[in-house]
Amino acid sequence: MIVNLAERAHNHNWRLDPITRSLLDTDFYKLLMLQFIWKHFPKVEVTFTLVNRTKQVRLAERISVDEVRQQLDHVRKLRFHRSELIWLAGNTFYGKRGIFEPDFLEWLERDFQLPDYHLSVVDGELSLTFHGTWTQTTLWEVYALSILSELKTRASLREMSEFSLDILYARAKANLWSKIERLRGVPGLRVADFGTRRRHSFLWQEYVVKAMRDTLGDSFTGSSNTYLAYKHDLEAIGTNAHELPMALAAMAADDEELKHSQYHVLQLWQNTYQRELLIMLPDTFGTTQFLADAPDWVADWTGQRMDSKNPFVAGGEYIEWIKSRGRDAENKLIIASDGLDVAQILGLHAYFSGEILGNATPQDFRNATDFLDANKWNPQRRIRFSSGWGTLLTNDFRGCDPSGGNGFDPISLVCKLSEANGRPAVKLSDNYAKAMGPSEEVARYRRVFGSAGLTNVPAIV
Repeated sequence: MIVNLAERAHNHNWRLDPITRSLLDTDFYKLLMLQFIWKHFPKVEVTFTLVNRTKQVRLAERISVDEVRQQLDHVRKLRFHRSELIWLAGNTFYGKRGIFEPDFLEWLERDFQLPDYHLSVVDGELSLTFHGTWTQTTLWEVYALSILSELKTRASLREMSEFSLDILYARAKANLWSKIERLRGVPGLRVADFGTRRRHSFLWQEYVVKAMRDTLGDSFTGSSNTYLAYKHDLEAIGTNAHELPMALAAMAADDEELKHSQYHVLQLWQNTYQRELLIMLPDTFGTTQFLADAPDWVADWTGQRMDSKNPFVAGGEYIEWIKSRGRDAENKLIIASDGLDVAQILGLHAYFSGEILGNATPQDFRNATDFLDANKWNPQRRIRFSSGWGTLLTNDFRGCDPSGGNGFDPISLVCKLSEANGRPAVKLSDNYAKAMGPSEEVARYRRVFGSAGLTNVPAIV
């Protein structure tokens, strides 16, 4: 059934319409990390804090605080359904059945409940934090971000007539189609939906995911949204995130343990999942230093997700590192996931695979990166490549508002771990603009980890 998005937007009673419909409406890696935390760190206390990196948009001036409370309170009442847990228990993920342990699923059904939150307004901006045991608190991250993103959308929709809404969604659909059309028929292309946390709305994400599935076929590898994977029989995509090394680093006893914590978390992870799900995310404290000092066994992991470094640079750096450790790069996998749009997806795919056919044009590659020449592809950089397409897949309404406004433009909103067992958590990132934590702790981490390979570019999403 085709949903009339404009009609739904015009006729909704917003106060009664929940944004989060299921606790499965989260990124799949959050559930994998939750099981990891439940096994190894069940008593750790943490705090998550909302950060709006788009300073010119003050959310409290756009969104009703009462609506935020209503949506957050609704999520706190949700519980995992028995049918959802049966699916988690019996489904095959990454070719393996039984990734989730029976005792963990029983705990989800019997004991899991989101803790309370702390919400206020400071200088026109929302202040939102979550505190509690790590096991109970970690899932708040994606629920909070998707709620705030959709409430921002709803605030702008309320100001529009039904006719204007028709135009808005017609333009957005045309924009989506123009992107998908350029991806059709590209040999070997692999792209997944990573757009839950900053989506335009749940309904739009679902519409986008079904459009990708129906038009891209096997090139569309699945969705990071567990609920949409469950509902539409898709592959659930995701492994782990910055949260884990940030927490272990925060709890480190000294600088030596701090430096080693980024590898200790990988040891625990591979033991937990019997050497499955081995995609590392090395940029929490800087990719270059991570690779330089990594134990040799890290090179046996399946691949790497590239998040905050130019993915052309990060992919090349990983390939050279793999070769220096005596492994075959063509058997490895790299995943790009930071602020991607269609031109960069095509450019990266061509750069690392050499495939430039289908509906792509030379213009796609020229626009992707200054140093890519699709006609002079170098087989020495061949590696398996996949894209995690996020905000600019599920929330690209730029230029779609018939009034010419920018109220639907996505903003860079994050909800990150800020404390673990009362000690501040830090993320350095490969991009100085994405560093997080108290200034004195950031300075300490930079002394321990160094600044090799770090750059400073604006954080778009």
